Amino acid sequence: MSEPLLVVDHMTKRFGGLVAVKDVSFSIRPGEILGLIGPNGSGKSTVMKSILGIHPPDGGSVKVDGTEVAGWAPHKIAQRGVGMVFQHSRPLHRQTVFENILLGLLPDRLTYLIPDAATERRAREIAEKVGLGHVLDRRPGTLPFADLRKMEIAKAIARNPRIVLVDEPFAGLTSRETAAFAQLIREMRDDGRAVLIVDHNVRSVAALVDRIYAMYVGERIAEGSVDDVLRDETVRRVYLGGALTVAARPESSFKDVDTPFLAVDKLDVFYGKAQALEDVSLKVHKGEFVAVVGLNGAGKTTLFNAISGLVPYSGAIKREGTALAGRSAAKVARGGIVQAPEGRDLFTEMSVRENLELGGARLTPEEREERLDWLYGLFPILKTRGKQNAGTLSGGEQQMLTIARALMMKPDMLILDEPTLGLAPVIMEQISKALEKLRQTTPLTVLLGEQNVTFALPHADRVYVLEHGRIVWEGDPSRFEADVGERYL
Repeated sequence: MSEPLLVVDHMTKRFGGLVAVKDVSFSIRPGEILGLIGPNGSGKSTVMKSILGIHPPDGGSVKVDGTEVAGWAPHKIAQRGVGMVFQHSRPLHRQTVFENILLGLLPDRLTYLIPDAATERRAREIAEKVGLGHVLDRRPGTLPFADLRKMEIAKAIARNPRIVLVDEPFAGLTSRETAAFAQLIREMRDDGRAVLIVDHNVRSVAALVDRIYAMYVGERIAEGSVDDVLRDETVRRVYLGGALTVAARPESSFKDVDTPFLAVDKLDVFYGKAQALEDVSLKVHKGEFVAVVGLNGAGKTTLFNAISGLVPYSGAIKREGTALAGRSAAKVARGGIVQAPEGRDLFTEMSVRENLELGGARLTPEEREERLDWLYGLFPILKTRGKQNAGTLSGGEQQMLTIARALMMKPDMLILDEPTLGLAPVIMEQISKALEKLRQTTPLTVLLGEQNVTFALPHADRVYVLEHGRIVWEGDPSRFEADVGERYL
């Protein structure tokens, strides 16, 4: 076998007191694709940026074709044959597609600014190879999102790199576009390049790569063939959790079977040219707890923002049979559908009590005090922190305050977007107990979005799996691992 083109050996990267990457080692040979996977926050992007020199490693080695490059400037590493396909396109917007590709073919010399016929011919060949031959004269701003991603590959190929780093290749792509993009990556491997794919979407990566290197909180947890890594107990625990105890109520037990409290039908959402949701349909009955699970970037937040009136959409969203289209976010919230956002969005310079009182601004003073007492019973720590500024709370306390502020509005339906993101297990347990109390003692309807299926499924009556902006499974939580556990991986 040929010698590796890229060797990362005992790489470590710190940001202050945080060890973002610890003792990471792997290598990639010519004509090989390595998938670097892990949940959000695992350190994948830091590894890639350390290879590129954007964040030089604090320890360890990075060798490109036998040459030590750790600590080099990014442009020097690029000149050694390392190319990058960025997740977010960075074209020259005033130039055409052809001109963007052509620029990558020009030598790094100010004396060589006018391309010759051979260079122009090569630019056209690259455009045809990636499927952009029909849009050469168009400017990037007129292209669909998938074509912008193709242009990033074309620009990388133009530099003729021996090593290609691909960042989140499938983010924002539909399933059909994902298949086409995967084929372009395979062709880079077939050309003899060493390819590193950094992604959190295990399933899409698994169908493409030769080997997988799995990370969690900055460290290696598994490495090897696709089958070996996906069967690894640590990997499964990180993505799926351990044994699940569920207490789902049958759909027939809810009275609004024919006209559910919330009905989403054939929902499409675009951000510019990127399609974030495609043909999404779901329903939530009054008093039901429904979980929407999916990896980071699957479209959960976009779905919730559409329901809340925060983003435009096509399709239909109905509450008890009445369309919500055209209603402002404020009107949707005042009507009883209230979202606790992933980003929390607290007023950090205001006290805990002031944040809660803002949530209950439309209540009478008597109702507000009664609601506060009830919430302090649900989250006792908030009472002791009442006079403290929200910005000085711990992450877990801020999450409790975010949920409590939403509940101050006396919603009919609570939307929870990633409530456990970045929280310690002890805090997740407290929030879990609060949700179970809501489930048992109130008529509240809950729509929960989570990556963490261990947290989501025990509270859910039904589950939807969202993948690449599409619903790919619906069912009882007890069937989740048997039916789609591998797919969720």
